[in-house]
Formats: sequence, structure tokens, C-alpha cells
Amino acid sequence: MKLRQTTIAFILLAPFSSPAFAQSVGTEVQRDINQETRIEQGPKSGQLSTGEAARLERGEARIDRMESNALKDGTLSPQEAARIQGAQNRESARINKLESNAVTGDPNSPSSQRMQADVQRNINQQSRIEQGVQSGALTNKEASKLERGQARVDRSEARAGSDGRIGPREQARTQHQENTQSKQIFRDKHNRRTR
Repeated sequence: MKLRQTTIAFILLAPFSSPAFAQSVGTEVQRDINQETRIEQGPKSGQLSTGEAARLERGEARIDRMESNALKDGTLSPQEAARIQGAQNRESARINKLESNAVTGDPNSPSSQRMQADVQRNINQQSRIEQGVQSGALTNKEASKLERGQARVDRSEARAGSDGRIGPREQARTQHQENTQSKQIFRDKHNRRTR
């Protein structure tokens, strides 16, 4: 009886015992989507100011660069997946910390609305990348280049909001980068390259 319980426990816990083992490119990108969604919800609810959301976008840019570098050779090793997961865990803790502090934002301010729109666009583009990876329309090397592009967009958002507000010109620069990234995602998904 005890052997049977031990065996069942092992089978149930094995996928979680080595988080890197269970990781894939799609898993990493889905986690990006989840964290971007949390960042977007912060300014919407007033739990995050524009400046706080900008700092979190800088962290997301670092994670996107890590993913891009890890996928340059077309594979994601367990060690690379573990490093990325560690960075994502630290960023998740930062999101929690900033959402829980005493600083709040005005969700209806033009600056907050601009940040919300830009982060929502990140979510949409990360979703397109994840869908492409899952369907095989994007190779891992293509995903690497697209994650580098997402890092550039995130850095642009972080710079724009670093002073706690985002003006129309700053948003226009970010939107230009987002448009360029969107076109690249479309081209890569439709170029007939597969894994």
C-alpha cells in the first residue's frame, strides 16, 4: 500500500520537481503574456502608477532578451529555461510588491490610459508569438528574433514612463515600434518556415 502511494505521489509530482524539464518555448511566452496582463491590470485598477508600470516593463524587457538569447541556436536547454523561470519568478514578486505598496495611480489619467493601451498591445503581440510557436508557424529562431523585438518595445515603454507619465509623442514612438514588430510577426508566421 505504501509503495503504491509513493508511486502515485511521484507520478503526480514529477512534472513539477524540475520546472525546467517541463518548460518549452510556448510555456515561456505564455508566462510573458500572464505577467504583461498583470502589469496592464495594475494601472487599470489604480494599484500601479504609470512609473511603476514602466519599471515593470523594463523587467519584462530583460526577460524577453533572456528568451531571445536562449533561443538563438533554436533550442531551449533545461538550464536556460530554469534561468528564465527564475527571472520570471523575480519579476512576478516585483509585480506583487508594487501592487501592494501605498503608491496608487489614476486609471483615468491620459498617461495611465496610454500605458494601458501599450501594455495591451504587448499582450496581443506576445499571444500572436505564442500561437505561432504552438502551431509550428514560427521556428524557435524566429521566436528568438521576435522576443528581441518585444524587448525593444518594452524598453521603449519603460523609457517613456520613467518620469511617471507618458505623453502623446512618447506613445507615438512606442506605437511605431509596435507596428514594426507586428509586421515582423506577420511575416515570420507566414513565411512557410516550420520547425
